[in-house]
Amino acid sequence: MRSNLQFYIDGSWVQPSSHAVIDVINPADESVAGQVALGDANDVDKAVAAARKAFETFSLTSVEERLALLDRIIAAFQRRIGDLALAVSEEMGAPLWLAEQLQAPVGVAHFQIARAALANYSFEQGIGTTEVVREPIGVCALITPWNWPVNQVTCKVAAALATGCTMVLKPSEVSPFSATILTEILHDAQVPAGVFNLVHGDGQGVGNALTSHPDVDLVSFTGSTPAGIQVARNAALTVKRVHQELGGKSPNILLPSAELASAVKAGVAQVMLNSGQSCNAPSRMLVPAKRMAEVAQLARAAAEEWIVGHPASNAKMGPVASEAQWNKIQRLIKAGIDEGATLVTGGLGRPEGLDIGFYVRPTVFADVTNDMTIAREEIFGPVLSIIGYADEADAVAIANDTVFGLAAYVQGEHSAAEAVARKLRAGQVTLNYADMDFAAPFGGYKQSGNGREWGEVAFGEFLETKAIVGSRKAA
Repeated sequence: MRSNLQFYIDGSWVQPSSHAVIDVINPADESVAGQVALGDANDVDKAVAAARKAFETFSLTSVEERLALLDRIIAAFQRRIGDLALAVSEEMGAPLWLAEQLQAPVGVAHFQIARAALANYSFEQGIGTTEVVREPIGVCALITPWNWPVNQVTCKVAAALATGCTMVLKPSEVSPFSATILTEILHDAQVPAGVFNLVHGDGQGVGNALTSHPDVDLVSFTGSTPAGIQVARNAALTVKRVHQELGGKSPNILLPSAELASAVKAGVAQVMLNSGQSCNAPSRMLVPAKRMAEVAQLARAAAEEWIVGHPASNAKMGPVASEAQWNKIQRLIKAGIDEGATLVTGGLGRPEGLDIGFYVRPTVFADVTNDMTIAREEIFGPVLSIIGYADEADAVAIANDTVFGLAAYVQGEHSAAEAVARKLRAGQVTLNYADMDFAAPFGGYKQSGNGREWGEVAFGEFLETKAIVGSRKAA
């Protein structure tokens, strides 16, 4: 059983202020996988003070020094990828193949991308008689979710370190194991004391204390839209910068020119991956209305290939991360049935033979209209809604008719797909299932958040802009 009963503050593992501890549940079999301590405002004060002190010197480090630090982190990370994969599989139920091929390796990719961006990044620019200088913003509170725990932590930490910031991380209490291992990696890579700090806990005890703390300069939050609203309210009291990556209800438009069989199969796969627990999952498939029946049958066949099982069995799909998440998904599947959508496959309850664990049946609904609950709310589970459209303008209107705007997808002839992409109100639009580009900015419009993560563009979130007027001679 894993123990996560200490915090990492000012370069050392320390005891929490209180003795509050909760169990971490393995979603595959509902056993207790370990324990995690719950911090409080006293722990946050200590961690923020350490980060504030460290900022005085780390903010002045050279690009060369930070490049060398990132090189050490990359090397240390690569040695622990196997450990991270096992931890992720145990804490949030990812099948071993997914943990080993995606969940863990994506972390080192973010450090490598940040390292490459830093090597060529310009922190100063001359404009007229003014030198415009980009400087690290200060102490950053990083608050991350449980669904892609390594990815969500490393994309923030890598950008913060590259730009010379210091930080306090609060990972999800549902998935604390991987964050503890990452902290060990950073310690082994000799990140200076106080630059990175870890405080485990929940939103009420640690999250609120961090987001409202007067000595925190930036909050970088990934999670649900309702939680993001609360983060923004807390941060507003001290007018700190807030960067958020929130919910999504991403459309996947299959144009008439798309090769239907392959487009449907790939779209279903992207929804089912990680048991549907991805904020950018293409959970609304928009198809020509006259081809609804054909698409439904293709989607059914594709979904039924996603065999659900224990993560250690290397089944294509594992459980969802928690009982609360399982209950939410069941409620929304029932809403789809009650509101008249056609249940093509899947549905309520656990898959046959899986009576223990938070397993969900891969589910496809057809004949969905965009006013139904399953088309409006983020389900965050392996549930696909297929919506018919009359023509391209109708498809664009349906795609944009959502409070979210994180991601979108378009399949079809390239120039036509790109033309549609330019009409979509989303922060990242993927054409014809192109491979993920970790150097591309990631983030959303509307209630999907603000700011961007990943690659060079993310650096701007962690930097302040100073104008030194008169420092340059007039032309």
